[in-house]
Amino acid sequence: MNFEEKVLNILAEVAENDIVKENPDIEIFEEGFIDSFATIGLLLEIQNNLDIDVTITDFDRDEWATPNKIIKVLKELQ
Repeated sequence: MNFEEKVLNILAEVAENDIVKENPDIEIFEEGFIDSFATIGLLLEIQNNLDIDVTITDFDRDEWATPNKIIKVLKELQ
């Protein structure tokens, strides 16, 4: 499984919806798939599964708006 697939699987698990894998340009916050509580869970899952330490202060909702944007940010943090 490549990096993008891992990130999409984490997002689908946290969002409890596979639409984030099917449409990686969907606005996950605007569409209500992930809220502020789920964001913390997402950051923990990223740390646990990808070994990338992301703090809440590193999180910018605009930069993390879609699965593709999240993948881009995480690649930079690797």
